[in-house]
Amino acid sequence: MASNRDYYEVLGVDRDADQKTIKRAFLKLARTLHPDVNKAPDAEEKFKEVNEAYSVLSDERKRANYDRYGSAEGPGGFGADYVDMSDIFGGGFGINDIFDSFFGGGASARGGRPARTRGRDMGITLRITLAEAASGCTKTIAYDRLAPCDDCDGTGVGEGGHETTCTRCNGTGRVVEVQRTIFGQMQSQSVCPECGGSGKVVDKPCETCDGQGRTPSRETVEVEIPAGIHSGQSLTVPGKGEAGVRGDAAGDLVVRIEVEASDVFERQGDDLFCEVRVDALEAIVGTTVKMDGILEGDEVTVDVPAGCEFGQQVMVEGLGMPRLGSTARGNLVAVVRVVSPEGLAESDLDAIRQMVEARGASKGDAGEKSASDGSKKKTKFRPHGRKSANGSK
Repeated sequence: MASNRDYYEVLGVDRDADQKTIKRAFLKLARTLHPDVNKAPDAEEKFKEVNEAYSVLSDERKRANYDRYGSAEGPGGFGADYVDMSDIFGGGFGINDIFDSFFGGGASARGGRPARTRGRDMGITLRITLAEAASGCTKTIAYDRLAPCDDCDGTGVGEGGHETTCTRCNGTGRVVEVQRTIFGQMQSQSVCPECGGSGKVVDKPCETCDGQGRTPSRETVEVEIPAGIHSGQSLTVPGKGEAGVRGDAAGDLVVRIEVEASDVFERQGDDLFCEVRVDALEAIVGTTVKMDGILEGDEVTVDVPAGCEFGQQVMVEGLGMPRLGSTARGNLVAVVRVVSPEGLAESDLDAIRQMVEARGASKGDAGEKSASDGSKKKTKFRPHGRKSANGSK
């Protein structure tokens, strides 16, 4: 917020106010300050201030931190299991779209609501780590949506009000109009303007939701993410999308998973690739490298064979990513990176020099013997697979 005003003061509520009171205060202010209905130059800034106050006070974790530490994040944050979509997408995830639907879908005493009464599906993208994708996890997501109105239980009917059948369309939600044209009479069918296609009208709509039966609300939902999930796959939480008008069916919340890249492992399907650094001396004689796997408690043993070359791959079966919906796992592939040995003493270097010199002398002797041996035929090197001029290999 641009100012350091107290969130309770911004909403005009007491510090011990319950969630229903906080929500009512927010809606009352939002109705008057939203840029769609208020054209004052400072209306948008004030609306953002009210929205930020509500996003904190309507969230139990944020409100507890704010009351105790004066900051919604608090000293230790919220933990890896809690994801606030407004923090990710900046200043209220989809809040403007939600209010556009709210202000554009009002239901007055004469009807006026849109033909579409079922709630729309909502989509969000949830980012998780590769380790979380491997083990599976539960995430608590905080987000904004149009939820059933608390004051009318989602009916849209205010105190003392009644819902009755529309007399203009007799409850069909459609009206037929007849027009005379040069081609004769033509009939057209359209949505009833009196009831907006619902077939029902309310004589005294709920003041909180303006008869819609739904209001902008701060919601939390737990999402169970299965082990082995891939980037781009989606999970559906039924009924947690946009609430329907006057108790009609709610849409679903569709959570698209995005798995972040790992600093250690690269995923290819259900296999995991990682780099194993081995010094040149160990690569010559072979060695064993132990490392942690992707799952907690995994102990991976990579047996590097003698004479291993740079870039050679060593497979460890069954220690890759879990396969979605199965107990099986992919493989772990260790890519060997041969590096120069470090920390060698001068005596070690002398021993290596002597060995290199001895090998050089031995190769020299072998070459002289081959050159003096007339029984040895000299052959010309050709790249593999290339044929000679006469067609022979």
